[in-house]
Parts: sequence; C-alpha cells; structure tokens
Amino acid sequence: MAEALADRLAEAFAEFLHKRAREEWGFGKTENLTPEDLIGENYRGIRPAAGYPACPDHTEKGTLWNLIEAKKTGRHRAYGKFCHVAGSSVSGLYFAHPESKYFAVGKLGKGQVEDLSRRNGRPVSEMERWLGPWLNYNAA
Repeated sequence: MAEALADRLAEAFAEFLHKRAREEWGFGKTENLTPEDLIGENYRGIRPAAGYPACPDHTEKGTLWNLIEAKKTGRHRAYGKFCHVAGSSVSGLYFAHPESKYFAVGKLGKGQVEDLSRRNGRPVSEMERWLGPWLNYNAA
C-alpha cells in the first residue's frame, strides 16, 4: 500500500511541476482547470517520458541521467534496466508549445533500428531488446 501511495504521489508531483512550468512560461495562467480537466490533459503542453508511446526508447533515460549527474544523487538505473531508484520516481520532458500533442510511434523497421543503434552507440540487439514491442519484424 505504501508503494502504491508513493507511486501516485510521484505522479501527482510531476503533474504539479508541469502545471507550475506552464504557468511560469506564460501558459495556463488563465486556464482555471478543474481536477477533471487536468486528468483529461485539457491544457497546453505535454509531458511525455521515455518508455511511453511517444518516446518508446528507454535508453534515452541514460542521456537524461547523465545530464543531471544522477549517479551523484543515487537516482540512476538499476540492474541495467533503466529503472528509477526509488521505484516511485518519475522523469519526463516538458513541451509547452501550444500545438504539442501526444502521439504513438508506429512500428519500427530494421533500418530505423539500425540507424538508432548507430546514433546511440548501442548494439542493434540491445536496441531491439528495448524496442521489442515496437518492432515491425522479428528480431534474431
């Protein structure tokens, strides 16, 4: 029960920070949204995160953690699985553009995965493991 509560609080705080960022950037100051509006994401801007449909590549969490020097705080990947420590942690990207929208990435072809592998400096097999549900082919 404590873990479930911690997870919900982490998500709630992420939404709070999103609201604060939108207000400080000049978006949302006059929205006067109800809790139902917030849950329905009826606001300007989005907060996608690695592993969600718009950003299926979990390995990008490593890029974020390197930028914020997460190892110094103890908030880094666990067991090479790009899991947050503690489990009730969240990360995301903030986009305040008025036309930003969520979208789902379509199935990825072999060439796309090979290109991503080359740009990320990771083996194709590792990228296939992380992107398995999004592949448009059977990985070897």
